[in-house]
Amino acid sequence: MDIRDRIIAATKRVYAAHGFRGATTRLIAIEAGVNEVTLFRTFGSKAALFQELMRDLAASNAVVALPEDPKDPERELTEWCAATLAQMREARSFIRKSIAELEERPDAALSACEGSNCSGQMLMDYTTRLAERGLADPDADSFTAVAMFMSALFGDAMCRELMPDGFPQPVEDAPAKYVRTFMRAVGATPARVRRIADAQNRPAMSRGRRSAP
Repeated sequence: MDIRDRIIAATKRVYAAHGFRGATTRLIAIEAGVNEVTLFRTFGSKAALFQELMRDLAASNAVVALPEDPKDPERELTEWCAATLAQMREARSFIRKSIAELEERPDAALSACEGSNCSGQMLMDYTTRLAERGLADPDADSFTAVAMFMSALFGDAMCRELMPDGFPQPVEDAPAKYVRTFMRAVGATPARVRRIADAQNRPAMSRGRRSAP
């Protein structure tokens, strides 16, 4: 890891522990194993260092993708939900500090939550594709369902350790439980999904019978 990356990584750790005001360049330099002169030579100022940190976070927090062609919504969403929750939990200390400083540093809070916002849009697009394929109810209030789903994931990632009884237990079953509730909200019931799958399979089975010798 080069000096720049060491300083960026140290800044993230110090900020997560102390916030912007408490994350002095002296503490960051100590955490990175460099002197302050090196820090300023590399970034110029504390403000520039934090701008670089936000850019790095935005580039590295790639959201987990959902398939363009939904086949098995419950399985696909559960895997996506588990991966998204893991990402949020990994970044929770940083996100908490950024939200606590929202009024003073709104850009930092927006950057910290960018991954969650992108995940919400990805889920909205996926839900639209489900409806287009008949796998979800086109008249369902998908926007509200997505908003509630993402709020539940965000709350779980940020607060489960503080309020464990406020979230589905056991923790490893939470993604599946969130997904089942979400699917009911958008009308992607198991019966509907099976019906569409059966309808798609029937023509293939018929072609197979006709082509048989």
